[in-house]
Amino acid sequence: MNTAVRMVVSGSIVERCETNEVLSLVDSRLRSDYPLGLAVGSVNLDHLHHFRKMAAAPNGRVEWLLLADGMPIAWRGLLLTAQPWPRVTGADLLPAVLKLAETRGQRVGFLGGSTQTHRLLAVHLRQRYPALAVSGMWAPTPGEIETCSDTIASAVRSARTDILVVSLGKPRQEQWVDQYGHATGARIFLPCGGAIDFLAGQTRRAPEWMQRAGLEWFYRLTHEPRRLARRYLLQGPLALLRALRAQLICYPGACHSGLVQAGNAETVSAATKAGTA
Repeated sequence: MNTAVRMVVSGSIVERCETNEVLSLVDSRLRSDYPLGLAVGSVNLDHLHHFRKMAAAPNGRVEWLLLADGMPIAWRGLLLTAQPWPRVTGADLLPAVLKLAETRGQRVGFLGGSTQTHRLLAVHLRQRYPALAVSGMWAPTPGEIETCSDTIASAVRSARTDILVVSLGKPRQEQWVDQYGHATGARIFLPCGGAIDFLAGQTRRAPEWMQRAGLEWFYRLTHEPRRLARRYLLQGPLALLRALRAQLICYPGACHSGLVQAGNAETVSAATKAGTA
């Protein structure tokens, strides 16, 4: 029997999954009638800053799969297992999911970001994914998120959205998915922060060599110092200490089957608790 490997990082349960395993799980969920939606979240130092404590039990209407996004998380996994720990970022996963949705005829919606970003994103999607069915793009203000989320969720449901990309920034996007995701009727949720900005061409990613060296944060800091200085220079070091205390938890069951089968739902529920602190 295969052994799934998970790492507890400051209360968040991070799954060791390759990108192709994540896509297989997403595909399985889209083709099944499983009653709960699946949210694929990312754990990096910013996540550890915002989600420091275990929360009360979530509503249980959305399951969470948390993956290593930041290089410090992946490096800690490497140290604990003596094997490479895959780094699966939202910016890398989103294009692959969009291609899968285009192939499968699934409808994708985008929640969050500015109307200008959505205009640029729409151009990119028409060029790169011409057969992709876009159910809608919603750019609510922070005030509308606070007061009109029920209405927003209803609009997403009315648009028959299968996959919802949520770009509200941490921690709001994870909190919104956990609280309102079930009401949207979507089966897959991707709370992936600024990934749509990369697709829209408004933000450039660091060169690959900087990503591999764990210097993507430095690249972003030098390009957006006013917005990111506090995150990386003040909040980052404390979050790094939490990452260094991560420990492994192992138990039987492949990573994708453990989430698909209802019998292992309590494991995912624990991950959801960590993602909604």
